[in-house]
Amino acid sequence: LFVANLNWLDPEITPLVPVLKSYWLMVHVAIITGSYGFLALGSLLGFLNLTLMIFKNKNNKNRFDNTIKQLTYTIEMTLTVGLFMATIGTFLGGIWANESWGRYWGWDPKETWALVIIMYYAMLLHLRLIPGANGKYLFNLLAVLGLGVVIMTYFGVNYYLSGLHSYAAGDSMPFPPSLTYLIIIVVVVALVAYIRNKKLEIKD
Repeated sequence: LFVANLNWLDPEITPLVPVLKSYWLMVHVAIITGSYGFLALGSLLGFLNLTLMIFKNKNNKNRFDNTIKQLTYTIEMTLTVGLFMATIGTFLGGIWANESWGRYWGWDPKETWALVIIMYYAMLLHLRLIPGANGKYLFNLLAVLGLGVVIMTYFGVNYYLSGLHSYAAGDSMPFPPSLTYLIIIVVVVALVAYIRNKKLEIKD
């Protein structure tokens, strides 16, 4: 937001379009971006928990289980804050949209994916209340996968979809190789953690 107003430093930084010259820019964007931070933190902690599940064995099971339990509770609180901020930010974005475009909601790609974030994390947090689906492995795995939804909303919509929110859109980018490697790492860690968990459950 600060750099957006420094177009006098670099001609490549174009001035803000008229619709963005609003007090809602600071409020809406700050809350939404803050929510992404909490959701990303929950995802990283979820990945840490999956990693701990891989290294869990009979000797350290009690200690690791206690750590995983505490981290899972922390993730739940973190995602709750992130979901609350995302919901408030989306609601305020609707008010801004009505002032700018004359409608609260228009199923623009960014709006749609913001709704996907709210629905995904609401489902994830309520899943903890369903018997049989409230295991720590599933919760942590879904917390990790949720980062993909956040990345798509924050970056993907601008580069791969067109809409009223695509202010920085340019030529379509190829799929980043780093994301491919990240997906492979997450899949491998998730599979190994699942297998290790199952083996310990059978032994118990």
